[in-house]
Amino acid sequence: MVDNSAFLFAGQGSQYVGMGKDLYDSFPESRAIFDKADKILGISLSEMCFAGAPDVLKLTVNSQPAILATTIAAYAAFKVKFPDVTPLFMAGLSLGEYSALIAAGSLTFEDGIRLIRRRAEIMDDASRRFPGKMAAVLDLDLNKVKEICLKSGAEIANLNAPGQIVISGKAEAVKEASKLCNEAGAKRVIELEVSGGFHSSLMFPASVELKSFLQNIAIGQAVVPVVSNYTAALEYRPAQIRENLVYQMYSSVRWEESIRLLVSQGVTKFYEFGPGKVLKGLMRRIEPSAQVVSIEKKEDILNLQN
Repeated sequence: MVDNSAFLFAGQGSQYVGMGKDLYDSFPESRAIFDKADKILGISLSEMCFAGAPDVLKLTVNSQPAILATTIAAYAAFKVKFPDVTPLFMAGLSLGEYSALIAAGSLTFEDGIRLIRRRAEIMDDASRRFPGKMAAVLDLDLNKVKEICLKSGAEIANLNAPGQIVISGKAEAVKEASKLCNEAGAKRVIELEVSGGFHSSLMFPASVELKSFLQNIAIGQAVVPVVSNYTAALEYRPAQIRENLVYQMYSSVRWEESIRLLVSQGVTKFYEFGPGKVLKGLMRRIEPSAQVVSIEKKEDILNLQN
């Protein structure tokens, strides 16, 4: 049954210790996902998710595969209970785009978890070689933020929602831009707890390495179109998906545009898969009338009436 829904997938920063444990304990399909991830990566990713140290879990090389595994574990359990629910489209925030591609049949989970671990390692290495920062700018006009970025050398990393723009780049550039945004009347400027200047030109060398690694990853046609973070357009073609994932590393994530596209295509209901409710919060700013159903814990699946 295809209804007027879209599936959304969580991005980096939504991790927390304990995530996925009740899914693992309650659903064989979820347990299989975590067990596969542990075996493929050669580490106890599940233990890191369920009972690890927060400082270890938040490291890019750990948080990215951990969020991917938790997200797909939730998705796998949902699909068993609701096998006939087929969305019109899928989308994921940055890292979440990989989860969306797995759910859309473009990537296998096995290749997806290998790919995201390598992506995280590449990004982490680039962060050491080219140190950077990110900051969220709240309630300041986009054109004003663009003007400040031009002046300071910072770059726009995420266009998340009205009143929420993330800037990125060299540490000194982001620091200067943050100061100018505050002076220009931003409600708040919050430095993000990330290890580098993601989605900025600092990540271009990393994108070259990712492109090389992607050559050994099979990407198939998406069964359900996925919105690209890079283009904010629907995509299902393997070659274009591959190319967009490379561009995504150093380009702006156009999340607000992506959601507005889905709404314009008739989507009225969204299912958010993965830890946290970040995407539900952004939706309140983008399209308050849209219904968002969070699929994160055992109760979310058992109590869901579709």
